Amino acid sequence: MAHGSLLPGKPLAMDVEVITAAAIYLYTVYKYYRSVYRHKVIKKKWRKRRWWMLTIHRNRTRQFMDNLLGDLVAEPSGEFDNFVRMSSSDFEYIFQKVSPIIAKKDTYWREAIPPKIRLALTLRFLATGDSYRSLHYHFKISSTLISRIIPEVCLALNQVLKDMIKVS
Repeated sequence: MAHGSLLPGKPLAMDVEVITAAAIYLYTVYKYYRSVYRHKVIKKKWRKRRWWMLTIHRNRTRQFMDNLLGDLVAEPSGEFDNFVRMSSSDFEYIFQKVSPIIAKKDTYWREAIPPKIRLALTLRFLATGDSYRSLHYHFKISSTLISRIIPEVCLALNQVLKDMIKVS
């Protein structure tokens, strides 16, 4: 081995070139395999997802929401009074007071639940003690959303009607 060369019969400068070329080659292979692995991981994460909304909720529209209470209010037999356990005039009075507090804005992805439905849902829950699951089928609103709506509306009712509430 002349001149401290790693390869027999080759000068030291040649060894540096070989080592540099090998290092560049290994680095390129490493980057390639890493990009392939990253692509597989990303592709795996972005697989097709299930629907995030149940089938019975997909056809929930603004028209459905308006008709839900409209049909009950228009019923002459007093079905609305039985549904929320109060007269429609009392319901309207409370609605006028509470609606600015409980109203939500529509988003790009979905329409907000109207304040009238939010109030009717809460009053139905308070009047009957129905489970969130049962209310979920009546109103076509997920149980999770119901669990957020009811406390929010109860707080608003408490805030608006606090002067009328008598605590003994």
